Amino acid sequence: MLDIRRIRTEPEVVKAAIARRGDGIEPIDRVIELDTRQRELGAERDDTRARINAISKQVGALRRDGEVTEAEKLQAESRRLGEHEKALSAEVEELSAQVREILLTVGNMPAEECPDGDNEHDNVITRVEGYDPDSYQEHQRVAHWDIGTQLGILDVDRAVRMSGAMFVMYRGMGARLVRGLINYALDRNRDAYEEVRPPTVVKTETMISTGHLPKFVDDAYHLERDDLWAIPTAEVPLTSIGRDEVFDETELPLKFMAHTSCFRREAGSAGRDTRGLLRVHEFDKVELLSYATPEQSAAVHADILERAESAIRDLGLAYRILDLCTGDLGNSSARTFDIETYAPGADRWLEVSSVSWFSDYQARRANIRYRPTEGKGTRVLNTLNGSGLAVPRVWASLVETHRQPDGSIHIPEALQPHMGGLTEIPAPS
Repeated sequence: MLDIRRIRTEPEVVKAAIARRGDGIEPIDRVIELDTRQRELGAERDDTRARINAISKQVGALRRDGEVTEAEKLQAESRRLGEHEKALSAEVEELSAQVREILLTVGNMPAEECPDGDNEHDNVITRVEGYDPDSYQEHQRVAHWDIGTQLGILDVDRAVRMSGAMFVMYRGMGARLVRGLINYALDRNRDAYEEVRPPTVVKTETMISTGHLPKFVDDAYHLERDDLWAIPTAEVPLTSIGRDEVFDETELPLKFMAHTSCFRREAGSAGRDTRGLLRVHEFDKVELLSYATPEQSAAVHADILERAESAIRDLGLAYRILDLCTGDLGNSSARTFDIETYAPGADRWLEVSSVSWFSDYQARRANIRYRPTEGKGTRVLNTLNGSGLAVPRVWASLVETHRQPDGSIHIPEALQPHMGGLTEIPAPS
């Protein structure tokens, strides 16, 4: 959520930043209007309270002096002012609620370094690693959904019968590969990130804290009976670990990682290719998340990106890194780098990680602060996160890239210790 104080002091700066996203500035204008009225009424309320307090002292003095009639007149005035003060307080609270409701729908201000653009076609490819389109052989140009069927490691048809479209089921060595990838991602980040196993369903305010609500309500699974939400990513519960808490600056940065199942309705997937693992409603992911001071954020962002990138690189997959433009940023993000792997069978680049800096946008919603070592008071901290490894598309790219001429799948050396030493998924006999 944007800082209301900055909207008050730098309204044109805020509106220019929001316009870079391609969003309208009308909500900011409305916030300024409501906030101005709220502060005016708040000042009147405070003056009224002061007047009531002054009258109370006068009444006490008059009664001590035996001037009962005059005291009763002032008491009547105090009651009238009291009713007015209550009405003002109610209106101030209502205006405050309206301001918050609007701000919950307004996206974050993009970082100055974020490239301008309208949509995904304007994202900047900063680097491409390991990709040579002429190096892929015919046996690698088989889509993972066909490979999965041939090897009996991916069963989409039965999963659809169980749960509906865009659900999948891994079987045998396919399921073991999922587990191996999860352990691979957790173990390589254990040196710096505390492993957490958070709940998979959360309260509404937990979803609001990251910006997933109210903006993306149509993409979320809601358990209406209990008013709980299935998490779309472990970012949601990890962000709220410190909700309504204050940390000492010396504790920062704090770093967490979690493996969870993730659930997304993919409401906007109409017309998109949803074959195999390209777009699914449920998937496993290892998430990295950090609390940091503003001064620490650049280094933390670079660290998460390097960890996510190295995980893909060490699996022997071709990949590229995109600097997302302002028009393609997530609603809560100030700066995001995406990692995409190349899947030769599907012949497409697949997003496997988004590494984002949220500035103080999420922490302000979640009321997470830190106490600086120098200076007084508390400050809102920064949050950052990235996919340490999202299983489905990495799984897809891996089985296509490492498919051998005989139909077997080579297990990359870095992954073998997490697969019980196995070196391949054998070809069907």
